[in-house]
Amino acid sequence: MNLKKNPPVPAFTLIEIMVAIALFSIIVAAIYSTWTLVMRSSQVGLAVAARTQRARVAVRTIETSLTCIQSFQASPQYYSFVVQNGDPSLLSFTARLPDSFPRSGRYINPVTGKDFPVRQLIYSVESGPNSEKDLVLRQTPILMEMDPDERGTPLVLARNVKNFVVECLDTNQGKWVTEWKDTNSIPPQVRYNLVLGGNDDAHGAALTSGITNIVTIPSVMLPTFLQKPR
Repeated sequence: MNLKKNPPVPAFTLIEIMVAIALFSIIVAAIYSTWTLVMRSSQVGLAVAARTQRARVAVRTIETSLTCIQSFQASPQYYSFVVQNGDPSLLSFTARLPDSFPRSGRYINPVTGKDFPVRQLIYSVESGPNSEKDLVLRQTPILMEMDPDERGTPLVLARNVKNFVVECLDTNQGKWVTEWKDTNSIPPQVRYNLVLGGNDDAHGAALTSGITNIVTIPSVMLPTFLQKPR
């Protein structure tokens, strides 16, 4: 009886298996690197978009309020124009604000049901979370004390502020000044510079964006003699 030998079964050698594993690892690493790069780019793009949107809101709020300034020479305690640059930066004035201005719904007269459009505004740069600087806005109707909620939780216009500088056009000196000392008038023009990106983002990329605009003030201070009865 003759027994035929079965032909040997083909198989992979150890070297071939190791080469296959190495190639598979390289492919997986390449896919993971590409995915990580896409995710990081997406997060950076979202951060830039959010920062741009906040900058737009801050710019619109500042410029809207500046064009609505009111000032009366006989009542400087309620209508003073204050500019302070440095640490902290501050801009304060009184304006007659439109209904669309942020947080206008908070200031409703309980008797008449109408809002208080004439309010004192205080823009300031203050410390926020994660050691960053935020541009915040506080407002209160004139002749009234500031609401505790408004004082404790101001409206955050922009986060991670690197720089906020306000300059006023002094027509007597013919130049921009960083401090407004003329208490008998308001500046004809205001130039501000807002730079966002004071801290690095979570991925270590510095995302900075700056805005510099000039706002022409359409109003002037009302002299005292016009406020007195004749």
